[in-house]
Amino acid sequence: MTITYIGLGSNLGDSRQILREAVQKLAMLGAVQVSKLYQSPPMGPQDQPHYLNAVVRLETDLTALALLDQLQYFEQESGRVRLRRWGERTLDLDLLLYGQENIQNERLSVPHVGLLERDFVVIPLLDLDVNMQVKTQQLKDLSVIQHPTVLLLDDESWANI
Repeated sequence: MTITYIGLGSNLGDSRQILREAVQKLAMLGAVQVSKLYQSPPMGPQDQPHYLNAVVRLETDLTALALLDQLQYFEQESGRVRLRRWGERTLDLDLLLYGQENIQNERLSVPHVGLLERDFVVIPLLDLDVNMQVKTQQLKDLSVIQHPTVLLLDDESWANI
């Protein structure tokens, strides 16, 4: 079993329900734990709705690329269309961490690019493990969490798992 962390985001449609369904699908792949639910401003173009964000800890037997395929399948099932870079979406599932592995290939970068600079990823990761470390960096010591842009919406019960 490999412990993985998956970032969830949505800013189109019934985002809370879309994320809840994504957690249920992820639970079919292995044991899951969910972070609290947050709202964050868009990273890219500002003419789009705010995002709902969370992180799921998933224990899985899938290889990293097989898990990536599954995440992309779940995104397509939710009606995801890539209209523009960092644009709006019904569901975004990012493989943030895959065990202790460093993976760099044409399809996948793990740890996820920009993970350490994004409060909407770091703060939910800390919900799941307050002592988490990525690339020898203690997440709780990162400057990005000193002045967060995220708003806490709900505790872990939002996912109904």
